[in-house]
Amino acid sequence: MTSNRQLRQVIPAVATSDGAGVKIKRSLGQSAGARLDPILMLDEFNSEEASDYIAGFPSHPHRGFETVTYMLDGHMLHEDHMGNRGDLRSGDVQWMTAGRGIIHSEMPQQLEGRMRGFQLWINLPAAEKLKPAAYRDIAAQDIPGVALSSGGYIKVIAGSVERAGIKTMSAINGVSTEPLYWDISLPAGKQERFHVPLGHQLFVYPYQGSIWVGDEPRRLENSQAGVLSDGELLDIKAESEARLLVIGGKPIGEPIAQYGPFVMNTADEIEQAINDYRSGQLTA
Repeated sequence: MTSNRQLRQVIPAVATSDGAGVKIKRSLGQSAGARLDPILMLDEFNSEEASDYIAGFPSHPHRGFETVTYMLDGHMLHEDHMGNRGDLRSGDVQWMTAGRGIIHSEMPQQLEGRMRGFQLWINLPAAEKLKPAAYRDIAAQDIPGVALSSGGYIKVIAGSVERAGIKTMSAINGVSTEPLYWDISLPAGKQERFHVPLGHQLFVYPYQGSIWVGDEPRRLENSQAGVLSDGELLDIKAESEARLLVIGGKPIGEPIAQYGPFVMNTADEIEQAINDYRSGQLTA
């Protein structure tokens, strides 16, 4: 018998800033108790005021996890210590594995207009935390999408989606946490049912409009992360015209020690990461 996922916890996003003063809204990751293994953090940035984003994210380190940057509007430039350079424009995604260590910057390439998107942090298991750093830019036209019977649409950034017996796979594969990352558009008053992986920890994040979640519907408002119970089916109904993210992955089940941009398993490993950064050995 298939089971339906229900909304079991709501984490409202809080306004904060990061980098050199970029204004963001943080839901997952606003505290150690607001994580969802393997998801560490979700930040939303959305402003037409250049002063809210122009200072960007100057050079900074990471170790022990992956970052996923999804641009809805705007132009951001990524540069790192390996000499990589990647331009992220509207609809593009960058999937970066910090692994043992990466030092990079993410800087706006516009002086005006809307800058809008998300950054997601996904944990790595202990066995992969010190693997070589890598990243991949995925152009908007290379992200598969599927039209929904309701008149809506789903972009498959990570994982897969099955509709009418046809499975659509994302460009991302071979990740041990088997991440799922969908961007769904739904017309007002329309409902869709999705098949999702049993055992994955998932949350829903409406960033435009409000939705109802589950077959025992609970309302979820704009900029609220809705943590889901387990199950194989997910019902979503748009109260108003809505856009939302469905994100999650296979739990790692290991302890988490975090100090800013370093995410390891123990306090000793965090101390080592800090020492490696200070001595120039983080990326060695």
